[in-house]
Amino acid sequence: MDYKKIKTDTVAITRRIRDFDEPTGNIYESVAIISKRANQISLEMKEELSKKIQEFSTSQDNLEEIFENREQIEITRYYERLPKAALIAIYEFLNDKVYYRNPQKKIMNPDIVT
Repeated sequence: MDYKKIKTDTVAITRRIRDFDEPTGNIYESVAIISKRANQISLEMKEELSKKIQEFSTSQDNLEEIFENREQIEITRYYERLPKAALIAIYEFLNDKVYYRNPQKKIMNPDIVT
């Protein structure tokens, strides 16, 4: 999923706890799923940002060049304005855009029968 196109909140908001409990039947399982997805998203964002920043790296260490590189500053500002990984993961979980499974349960999702 392209996290840049997701229109979600950029700040934390209060949510109903039962919204998280419904899909899995267990609040702790839901939080674990959201946490793992948030880690995946943050790794993707970090890798993409690192690739874009490496384009501007030079073999010389010149302090003046570091402060004058406006393109690099704009890229980092763009990534700072994106919603945080946890907020994206919550959005995906509440809108059924995250696939999850629990091997200890026979039926993972009531919609999907195995």
